[in-house]
Amino acid sequence: MGAMSVIRVFVLFLGLSACCPAAEKPNIVLILADDLGWGDLGCYGQEKIRTPHLDRMAAEGMRFTKFYAGSTVCAPSRSVLMTGLHTGHTRVRGNAAAKKPGAQTLRPEDVTMAEVLKTAGYATALFGKWGLGDAMDGTGHPRRQGFDRFFGYLSQVHAHNHYPDHLIEDFATVPLKNDLVPMGRAGAGYSTNRVEFADDLFADRAVSFIAEKKDAPFFLFVSLVVPHANNERTRALGDGMEVPDLGEYAKHEWPEPDKAQAASVTRMDSYVGRIRAELEKQGMTRRTLVLFTSDNGPHAEGGNRPEFFKASGPWNGRKRSLTDGGVRVPFLACMPGTVKTGVSGHVGYFGDLLTTFAALAGAVPPAAQDGLDLTPVLTGKGKAAEHPW
Repeated sequence: MGAMSVIRVFVLFLGLSACCPAAEKPNIVLILADDLGWGDLGCYGQEKIRTPHLDRMAAEGMRFTKFYAGSTVCAPSRSVLMTGLHTGHTRVRGNAAAKKPGAQTLRPEDVTMAEVLKTAGYATALFGKWGLGDAMDGTGHPRRQGFDRFFGYLSQVHAHNHYPDHLIEDFATVPLKNDLVPMGRAGAGYSTNRVEFADDLFADRAVSFIAEKKDAPFFLFVSLVVPHANNERTRALGDGMEVPDLGEYAKHEWPEPDKAQAASVTRMDSYVGRIRAELEKQGMTRRTLVLFTSDNGPHAEGGNRPEFFKASGPWNGRKRSLTDGGVRVPFLACMPGTVKTGVSGHVGYFGDLLTTFAALAGAVPPAAQDGLDLTPVLTGKGKAAEHPW
């Protein structure tokens, strides 16, 4: 890294510190939805599904209109997010684990945002779906990629099942109360005795972690599975949309998968509300940057009809489409007193977040990076660099 780059990071950190109480390093909470479209939230024009907590977050923070995921599908998109490298450079470039697990596994030389933040003294945790290394003893395990704690799914195929019979905590298997009708590998399948909904457990862990780490800087990655469909259950039973209850949507005369899709999104919204409420309870709202986004465009799986909800917004395409509907995603940022309120048309993408987090934490980013720092956009101070797209 050149001397000018080091100076630039240092100056940006000083600028942010002036905005934060007692020049504290900000906590960072990154909430990632799975297969949520640009138009699935009320603040982006959704009319059928209620998302009050995210709408409030948008009103109190910054809503981006031109923000892009790392790819059109799960694994490569998350690889871009974690490494700050675009798909021409990042390790994982496709959903390849079934045939070539090594192609979907991060290696020791790959530098993640969690590793960068640990160098700046951050406690790090991931609760939810990983998908960048399935093996418990492999190099891609999140505990070997900078996370102090992990609870969730290593395999993205396992994560199809919202009611799994087990999850992984660090390096141990944790049994759950759900049974399993196995289909395929890695714990995929569906449950006939649905007791414990995985995303509920992730939200519980997130809230507990915030309370526990209230006196130290932390990076919390909440990688939700909703509203992804259970593809194995779809093949077996024809309905792959899993959610504990339909809530207010039970009364609608919609097909059951549409009701469940809407209920999944509203339930996801409630997790954001719980996390932000805990930050407020602990007096951490003004020193915590909360970000929300999705790994790619909306899905058309499990019986869900994205066109019914106009889930892609005005854009063409959906998940797996290399058009705006497949990769333009919602992106919200909130940190009262630091993040400027309003709407931003700045063009950004997943690769920018590692660079931004390094600037916020006063950490030196990896020498190899494809992202740009979003701090000037978020704070409204200075001029942000722009991608040559």
